[in-house]
Amino acid sequence: MAALVVLALLVSSCSTGLGRDDDGRKHVVTTFTVLADMARNVAGDALVVESITKPGAEIHEYEPTPSDMLKAAKADVVLDNGLGLERWFDRFLQRSEARHVTLTEGVDPVPIRSGEYHGKANPHAWMSPRTAALYVTNIRDAFIRIDPAHEATFRANADAYLARLAEIDRYLRDELAALPDSQRALVSCEGAFSYLARDAGLSEAYLWPVNSESEGTPQQIKAATEFVRRNAVPTVFCESTVNDGAQRQVARETGAELGEPLYVDSLSGPGGPVPTYLDLLRHDARVIVAGLRGGAP
Repeated sequence: MAALVVLALLVSSCSTGLGRDDDGRKHVVTTFTVLADMARNVAGDALVVESITKPGAEIHEYEPTPSDMLKAAKADVVLDNGLGLERWFDRFLQRSEARHVTLTEGVDPVPIRSGEYHGKANPHAWMSPRTAALYVTNIRDAFIRIDPAHEATFRANADAYLARLAEIDRYLRDELAALPDSQRALVSCEGAFSYLARDAGLSEAYLWPVNSESEGTPQQIKAATEFVRRNAVPTVFCESTVNDGAQRQVARETGAELGEPLYVDSLSGPGGPVPTYLDLLRHDARVIVAGLRGGAP
């Protein structure tokens, strides 16, 4: 209760439109680092962009701090993913009067096929370069609304960024097209690659659909093991922010390799392997292609 009182006091002391930098630039706040990096590429130097969560953070069950609330309350716009990804965000948003834009608006959702989230939309739409293009156009349009004086900058930056996303999409499609159908199967720990699989023409299996407390159950391991054997999958994968123990068991029981970690929910720090969102997509595309070929990247 004390924390809620602190949050209320912090937010009540701020109002929308106060989110100006000392040099007059407006403030953008995103829910996690991937969205912040996209936003910075569209904003250029025209806006100040901050992420609520830090590199390496688990975003599904994040607990916002009073300083997070203050940051959002002073923002000119808050950008979130939506599709149920940030389970804490509705409560967070109730205590902020900032303009709010959901970046998956207009995305054709992929339904989750199993578990407690069966039938709900898979939230990881940014993991496909093709679907991510819609995020970029939504960011561009949101920035034009809050800062129309820089419309030309936002449009030019968005166009350049969309071109780089298209390059990654072409690489992934061209490389996967060279594989026989029997090798076009992606097995991961979390079901974070459903949009990538759909857009790149891959079949897909995973241990669990969304980060949860029931990761790697015997039933999940059995189903993944059967899929790997049935499809002769050469390499299985796990994400950087989750425990790969269950996937290691799948690899042992099937003879498949465990590939390099894939990055999904968070960027690394500046010196890490995926300091930007484009680096994340390139890393994952390279590792997936090499793994499905049965060789090292």
